[in-house]
Amino acid sequence: MLNMHPVTIAIIVINVLVSLKGFKDTIFFNRYKFQIGSVLNGQKDRIVTSGFLHVDISHLFFNMFTLYFFADVVIAWLGPIQFIIIYIISLIAGSLLSMFFHKEEPYYSAVGASGAVTGILYAAILLQPNMKLALLFIPIPLPAYVFGIGYLLYSIYGMKSRLGNIGHTAHFGGAIGGYVTTLIFIPSLLVTDPLMVGLLAIPIIILFILQKVGKIR
Repeated sequence: MLNMHPVTIAIIVINVLVSLKGFKDTIFFNRYKFQIGSVLNGQKDRIVTSGFLHVDISHLFFNMFTLYFFADVVIAWLGPIQFIIIYIISLIAGSLLSMFFHKEEPYYSAVGASGAVTGILYAAILLQPNMKLALLFIPIPLPAYVFGIGYLLYSIYGMKSRLGNIGHTAHFGGAIGGYVTTLIFIPSLLVTDPLMVGLLAIPIIILFILQKVGKIR
């Protein structure tokens, strides 16, 4: 933890404190989790507050562990302020995409920093697409861009098949938030690395084509 930027530490601490409160206080958890019906009825704060709640310790740990690995890449490139902006925009983008795809499901609910963390992950991949990532179930290191594209394609599959109790839509929305915001901060990537910018856009384009033709609702 000593090697982490103070901003990363602060975000992890806030997530831990809010999540621990939610573990012990069901009323608090239910009031601030993301729920379509409640958001549509005026409780817009849930779009943000849900991103600091988690279902359990393992859910919290996985999100914070992922953030730990990729936060410094984004901070090194853009600085702490831009990092925070990407984190918050990705969190909101995850909630908004969930609203878009589940607007007819008033009881649809979700919690977790996954959207924000996936936004940081996708931003880091866009900034350093050739860094190597190794997963427990894939011991051979992969280029980050291969992992990023594969992860979003898996998220599309998860959205289409309603796979598991996982917020695939929020993950995808967060990735879009991280991708777009990073390009706004460093538009020169469109010139210096157009191939990678294009490759990482492919899953996003596929998602909205599938939505347009009614394959994902």
